[in-house]
Amino acid sequence: MEVLSRLLALLVLLFVGTGLRFSGVLDESRTQLLNTVAYYAALPALIFVSTYDQAIGELLTGELFVGLLTAVFGTVGIAWLIHRRSEERGRRSVAIIQSYHSNLGYLGLPLVAATFDARVTAIASVVLGVVSLTQVPLTILILTAINEADASVGEELGRLARNPVLATLIAGLTIGSLGLPVPEPITAGLDVLGMLALPITLLCVGASLQVDLPNVDIGASGAVVAAKIVCMPAIGWVSLSLLGVDAATFTASIVMLGTPTAVSTYVFASELGGDEEFASLNVFLTTLASIATLFVLIRAVG
Repeated sequence: MEVLSRLLALLVLLFVGTGLRFSGVLDESRTQLLNTVAYYAALPALIFVSTYDQAIGELLTGELFVGLLTAVFGTVGIAWLIHRRSEERGRRSVAIIQSYHSNLGYLGLPLVAATFDARVTAIASVVLGVVSLTQVPLTILILTAINEADASVGEELGRLARNPVLATLIAGLTIGSLGLPVPEPITAGLDVLGMLALPITLLCVGASLQVDLPNVDIGASGAVVAAKIVCMPAIGWVSLSLLGVDAATFTASIVMLGTPTAVSTYVFASELGGDEEFASLNVFLTTLASIATLFVLIRAVG
């Protein structure tokens, strides 16, 4: 019941964010301000307090790395097979990237931190880093290749290198691996800030959700939803089980892989020739459907 209550609260916060956008309370400037707080403060704080006392060798193993890449590229292969005959390039490219590009930062990590212990959260932070460094360049390459868009992959990778969430992850793991002390007042303050990550990010995601029901392509969108929140965690489940990872690593990975499509895929689609309306719809549908599937996953691994 506790897990169900948390996920229902998550759903409520999502719809509160959407309602505040429609009412005009969360206009573009205020939503951007919330995003800035989440991106530059709350999420980095959550990651740092989860990793500053952990050695990277205890969190990132070869089995975890292989299992995550298997889940990502396995889902890419399934998505390509499903959507390869689509005549609309913009829609085909979006369907493929949204089948694997996960909302790890604004939903996955805060949810894990609110549900599981510190070690699982620390591993989830590493999962965020590994998968983000894989999915972002891959998404850019797929969109530019299929849509023949003009984009600087180097510029996008440079932007990823300056990502404060990833920078904080590296800093936390470095401090933990070297055994450097961190003053307690600092960690206490960051811990409080990190606790705000989930409500802030959920409001941001809710304010970003848009849907145009008359233009729903049931077959294409249904395939994206199935690939993202069913196939991807299922591939991860099989691969990580065969690789024999420990329970905490398995739990963190499966929940993170089961998160919905990232809102950022809509931004990538709009910049690189993808179908924007289709992308927006799929973010909404995968987010809504993931409430049920995440409940099942958390109960199964918890």
